[in-house]
Amino acid sequence: MSPSADGNQATVRQMLREVLVGREDPESFFAKCVSVLGHLETRTQFLSIIKPLSTANTRLYSVLSSLYQEYFSQVSEDDELELALALSLLEMEDHQTSTPNQLPHQPGVRDNQSSVLLNSKPKSQGKNCTQQEDAPGRGKKALLAQSRSRSKETFPEAEAHKSLHIESGDNQSLGTSQTLYVPVSSASFTIPNTVPKCEQNMKEGDVNLSVKPRHPKNRRQRRKAAIQQIVGLTRSPSAPPPVLLWFRRDLRLCDNPALIRSLELGAPVIPVFIWSPEEEEGPGVTVAMGGACKYWLHQALSCFCASLERIGSHLVFLKASGEGTEVGSSLQTLKVLAKETGAQTVMANALYEPWLKERDDVVFSSLQKEGFKCKMFHSYCLRDPFSVSTEGVGLRGIGSVSHFMSCCQQNPGAAVGVPLDPPVSLPSPAHWPQGVPLNALGLAVMPRRKDGTIIDWAANIRKSWDFSEDGAHARLEAFLHDGVYRYEKESGRADAPNTSCLSPYLHFGQLSPRWLLWDAKGARCRPPKFQRKLAWRDLAYWQLTLFPDLPWESLRPPYKALRWSTDRSHLKAWQKGKTGYPLVDAAMRQLWLTGWMNNYMRHVVASFLIAYLHLPWQEGYRWFQDTLVDADVAIDAMMWQNGGMCGLDHWNFVMHPVDAAMTCDPYGSYVREWCPELADLPDELIHKPWKCPASMLRRTGVVLGQTYPERIVTDLEERRSKSLQDVALVRKQFQQYVDKRSGCDLVPLPKRLVSEALGLSHCDGVVLAEEKQFLLPVITRMEFKHQLEDPDADAASNPYNAVLKGYVSRKRDETIAFLNERDFTASVMYEGAQRQERLEKDYRRMEGLHPSPSPRRRVRRTPTAKDKFSIVPGGAVASMH
Repeated sequence: MSPSADGNQATVRQMLREVLVGREDPESFFAKCVSVLGHLETRTQFLSIIKPLSTANTRLYSVLSSLYQEYFSQVSEDDELELALALSLLEMEDHQTSTPNQLPHQPGVRDNQSSVLLNSKPKSQGKNCTQQEDAPGRGKKALLAQSRSRSKETFPEAEAHKSLHIESGDNQSLGTSQTLYVPVSSASFTIPNTVPKCEQNMKEGDVNLSVKPRHPKNRRQRRKAAIQQIVGLTRSPSAPPPVLLWFRRDLRLCDNPALIRSLELGAPVIPVFIWSPEEEEGPGVTVAMGGACKYWLHQALSCFCASLERIGSHLVFLKASGEGTEVGSSLQTLKVLAKETGAQTVMANALYEPWLKERDDVVFSSLQKEGFKCKMFHSYCLRDPFSVSTEGVGLRGIGSVSHFMSCCQQNPGAAVGVPLDPPVSLPSPAHWPQGVPLNALGLAVMPRRKDGTIIDWAANIRKSWDFSEDGAHARLEAFLHDGVYRYEKESGRADAPNTSCLSPYLHFGQLSPRWLLWDAKGARCRPPKFQRKLAWRDLAYWQLTLFPDLPWESLRPPYKALRWSTDRSHLKAWQKGKTGYPLVDAAMRQLWLTGWMNNYMRHVVASFLIAYLHLPWQEGYRWFQDTLVDADVAIDAMMWQNGGMCGLDHWNFVMHPVDAAMTCDPYGSYVREWCPELADLPDELIHKPWKCPASMLRRTGVVLGQTYPERIVTDLEERRSKSLQDVALVRKQFQQYVDKRSGCDLVPLPKRLVSEALGLSHCDGVVLAEEKQFLLPVITRMEFKHQLEDPDADAASNPYNAVLKGYVSRKRDETIAFLNERDFTASVMYEGAQRQERLEKDYRRMEGLHPSPSPRRRVRRTPTAKDKFSIVPGGAVASMH
């Protein structure tokens, strides 16, 4: 007997104890037994389970035996499907005619989106079910007769196929089933389009992030105790074909639409994860899955598999295999898996990288041509980026989050809806397909030295994160209880936990953006800055869908000709955190050790790489993709393009590598944590160790160039001016891409935006170039516009200088000046004493004195025969007189 069967029998025995103590009635107990054990196991094992009652409680044994005989004698296997349909219809009528006050309240289930699994006799309504059977016209034969007439009227397909089809939102059939899983609201229950009433009442396509959600205050606490109500009939011995649930970056149980919809089919569900690195990478140089991301994915898959096992299922791991097909190997793997399991339905949550969407479209199209039923659901972003339109808004200001949000409000898509609670069980197939171990995917392979020892480079990453879905929710709740209140004004602080650190969980789908949005709106403090981060995330994916070459190709044509530095030593120093600038080094060391840094520090290190080292932005993008645990192609590419002066939106600032510390690390705590060799320096000098007095460096044990590196560049202002002049030069060379009227850069429009622009009554400044390209003026930094008029001007004389100096600290500057003045005075005095000592030594040496007299002995001139210079000739004395 399998372990699950033993567990089911243990559950039944526990329920039997409830009957013995009077907490449960026999009819409800029998219905639960059918739900837990199933039809066949109940028929074969129920009598043996209740046999001890034949001597201990003969009356209860008689009642249960009668229920068993009546159930299995009157209901044949051919009528089970129709009886299930009949009870389903009756259950729907009860929900439609009942008021909210009449519905039983279940703790742990959402009030507006409970979950009901019609899989056996009613679990919580055992008495009602028995009464319905005994009531006139409500016996099993009457129910079967009514079901035939109602199914022809309501579900004509069910009569022909002996099964119930659940239609999706777009009226596409998802498959056949004999078990029904339907999300219901407290006031509505409709089939086939099962939309909760709370979603129906929302404005169609409302994606305004300022809408106040309506949900109980303790919703996050109730997530942990989410339960499902099990009612209905037992599963038929001839189970329907299983459903292949294709997991990618949606490794969660909470608010997973593909998972919930797969339960509606009532068929066994086979969760599967297919690893295909060739398909993940896509065209060009995307570095979609770097080393840190692969390690996180490995740990997240392990945690998610454990979560599935807790609800009676597990995740099947497969390495993609193909034979040179155009769509890659995921299609071949799914076909082989479907043939092995007999599955006829494939479900998945959508991905929005253009190359992955193209892969998914071809895979699903091919499967549908072969008779498979496929369905894709949207949950990775709040808004499907391929559905965002600029109609009614125009193109002016494109690239900014305000323009994007206006487009979403003007052209609303599908409603955001409410988050879905996790299921407590998942129907398993009779036979699981053969998979591979998780380690066989090669996601967390550690290098080996020549002596065979393993280099565990991810040890600090493993210590810094909880990779599970529960860890994601715990971190979210901790942030909403503390850090969120300081986020609005102090999210840039690197020395305090004022950020949520949720980006890796969002990237791998362990936390849905919809769940995050609802929890953020439910917090007492609702900072719009934090909620707008989700809009920035959607904006990044929208830009990636418009410009698929965003990760490697500059969007502004003139900036492709910039003269970047080729100094690889500078790049290596930046990557390893050895630039000599403590703030930059601390951030890069944190990135390497933990795989993460906050958004402000990402701007600091990016500005230093581009504006002061003159290294191309692509180098920074690739390093981030390899070392960040939340490495997201769309977000990183958009950020580095904007920081590299060639994206749709310019950064109108440059982070100074020293003065920015007054904003993010004013007391040096962040630098002390990640650069411990500088820990003993005072707060005023820890970000400028090169300005420390020599005596202070000696006392703290800091030796520049040995214990801490020297600065790789020292002339920051000069290098900034050179960077500004390079930009002015390329803009002058490619004047066809500069709008002469506004001074803004012109960017060629993609075909999708061109078609939308041509459909507008006004084109908002769209210019038609000679080569029949549509060029759009985009946001351009003010100092670039001014520099075009005077290319030889330096950065200091530019009235629109974009360098951020951070908070002004007169006390810090005065302290540094005082320390250096005091050290200078002490140094002068020390040098004077040393000089006097050297003169005295030379004088004594000339007179034949001991060069290093002992301080405890008085030096005396003692004439000796060997010292001829100590004897004064008498003639010389006489001559002097």
